Amino acid sequence: MPTMADVARSAGVSVATVSHVLNDTRPVLPHTRQAVLDAIDALGYTPNTLARSLVTSRTRSIGLAVSAISNPYFTEILQGVEAAALEAGYSLLIADPHDDPEHERKVVQLLHERRVDGMIVAPSARPRELVGYLRRHSVPTVFLDRMIGADMLEDTDTGAGAGAATPEDGPWYDQVSAESAGPTARLVTHLAGLGHRRIGLVAGLPGLSTTGERVSGFRDGLTAAGLVFDERLLVSGNSESAGAEQATAALLALPDPPTALITANNAMTIGALRALRRHGLSVPDDIALCCFDDFTWADLFSPRLTAIAQPSRELGGEAVRVLLDRLDDPRRPARTVRLPCAFVHRTSCGCPEEPGGTGESGHAASSTLSEKGTTS
Repeated sequence: MPTMADVARSAGVSVATVSHVLNDTRPVLPHTRQAVLDAIDALGYTPNTLARSLVTSRTRSIGLAVSAISNPYFTEILQGVEAAALEAGYSLLIADPHDDPEHERKVVQLLHERRVDGMIVAPSARPRELVGYLRRHSVPTVFLDRMIGADMLEDTDTGAGAGAATPEDGPWYDQVSAESAGPTARLVTHLAGLGHRRIGLVAGLPGLSTTGERVSGFRDGLTAAGLVFDERLLVSGNSESAGAEQATAALLALPDPPTALITANNAMTIGALRALRRHGLSVPDDIALCCFDDFTWADLFSPRLTAIAQPSRELGGEAVRVLLDRLDDPRRPARTVRLPCAFVHRTSCGCPEEPGGTGESGHAASSTLSEKGTTS
C-alpha cells in the first residue's frame, strides 16, 4: 500500500508539502499541487484518516441529528449540510432522534462517542437532557431550525469539565433558523386583504420554537388586519399529517368555521387537504388555504398552493459554516443567524393565476420576507 512518502518521492516534493495539499493547511503553488494530485492518482494512495485524527485530535466529521428525515423540508436541509460539509472536507454522521427527548439524548451521545468534531442538531420540544449532555461535554454545537431559549439553560447540569459553560458565560451555542413570525403574519394579512375575517391556524407541536413563533405571527397578523383573535380558530396538528387532519376536522365542525386556513408545515398541509376533501370542500371556492413550507408538490396541486418557502438548503449550508467557524475559534461569541423566507403567491388563497405563469422554480410569484439578520 503506497504511503505519503511514496507520493512525495513520485511528485518530487517533501512529505510536508503532500500533507499541506491533503489537509489544505498552507498555500501550495498550483503546479506543485497538481504534481502531488497526479502522484496520488497514479499510485492509488488513500489518506489514513484514522491516523491523521490521532495526530490532530480532529476526525473531520460532523454529527447531524435531525428528526423526520423523510420530511421533504428536512431532506433539503440535509442536502445543504452534506454539500457544505463535503466542500470543506468533512464527512457526515446522521441520526434521527424521532422528536423523542430520551432518544434524542441517546443518539447525540452515540454521535459524540464516534468522536465527531461538532454537532448540528434540530432539537425536540423538550431538549433539556440534550442541552445538559452537550454542555457537560462542551460539544461544539449549532442548533438548526428550532431555537433554544434561555429557559433551557436553567437547571441543567453543566458539570465540572474544562471549558464547560455556565449561565454567567451567556449562550455557548450557535443557532441557525429561518424567520417564522413575520412570514406567518404575511399569510394572515394576505388572506384578510382578500376579505376573510375568520382565519384558522393549524399549528405545530407545542414546545417547538417554530410553533411558538408561527402562533405569534398568526396573532400579529390578525392584529395588523384589525381582526379579533378567536382561540377556537387556533388548533394543534402536532406537526404531523394525521394530527392536522383531526385538527382541521375540528375547525370545520365549529358553528362558524373558518373561511380561510393556514397550515404551519408541509406535513400538516397534506393532513388538512385530506380533511377538506373528506368534508367535500373545494379549495379555494369553499375555503382558502395557505401553508408554511413550500415543497415540490405544492406547484402540482390544483389549485396550486400559496406558501411560505424556507431556504432549506441554505439553512443546512449556513449551519455547517457556522459550526466550522466555531471549531476554528472556540472562544468566539455565540451567533444566531436568521435567514429570510419567500412568500410564494399561487392560487389556493383564492387569487387568480399570476400573468406569465411559473418561472423555473415553479413559483408563480415570490417576494423575500426578512425581519432580522445575524445577531451575536
